[in-house]
Amino acid sequence: MQLVVYIGRAIALRCVQEGMKVVLADIEQQALTQTEAEMKALGATVLTVLTDVSKVTDIETLAQKTLDTFGSVHLLCNNAGVTAVASRTWESPLSDWKWVMGVNLWGVIHGVHVFVPIMLEQDTECHIVNTASMAGLTSIAGTGIYSLTKHGVVNLSEILYRELVQMSAKVKVSVLCPGWVNTQLFDSARNRPSEQKNLSPEAEQTSSNSALEQSFHQAMQAGMSSEVVADYLFQGIKDEKFYILTHPEYKVAVKIRLEDILQEPNPTTINLDTKKV
Repeated sequence: MQLVVYIGRAIALRCVQEGMKVVLADIEQQALTQTEAEMKALGATVLTVLTDVSKVTDIETLAQKTLDTFGSVHLLCNNAGVTAVASRTWESPLSDWKWVMGVNLWGVIHGVHVFVPIMLEQDTECHIVNTASMAGLTSIAGTGIYSLTKHGVVNLSEILYRELVQMSAKVKVSVLCPGWVNTQLFDSARNRPSEQKNLSPEAEQTSSNSALEQSFHQAMQAGMSSEVVADYLFQGIKDEKFYILTHPEYKVAVKIRLEDILQEPNPTTINLDTKKV
């Protein structure tokens, strides 16, 4: 089976190209096995750990196995992400909120909670990358759950950055905020835990959010490749950039939102095409 290049996988492949030893963490065993084989074929040193980032015990196990194998951690990428069916906030099932927040936001919280103390104790040059999204810098109708988690990741990253600077720590932080990237993010429900699945998911798909879903799928299929995102990321790490934005055209929507906050009008409605309002 041919693997779709997800952002995390593209980052890992770029790590190999940079001569790094790589630890792969994923909830999907087949993806781990295939990626490990591909990377080892390139001569890479790879450790794989089956991980559910929504569970802090899994992250603790990941950290321990990493230290037992390689002795230290120099680059941490909190990248796992999922999304649920696009819908209005009050129509979104609570199971969707719990699942998406558990992975997208709590996954990053767990990564920071477990790995930052390890990196500080090492007292060596390290870098943390938290993957958010342009959805974390804008507010688009129909993306409530996903956007909320990504806003949380951006804010968490900003606070973490300031705290580490205050300590004069050797740990640097970046937040990656891509726009549309051609991945299978909308198929992430295949790895959704059974206890968090919706009882009647087909009943939630109204005509209004079906149209929204279709537009999102089209935008994603036409999106940037994960390899290009990885290029942006590594250049940002080398330049010690905090905000790594891969899609400059989306800054229009960010500017509109910030101007709304500063000037205090009612929020401007922003369409999927962020060049229009």
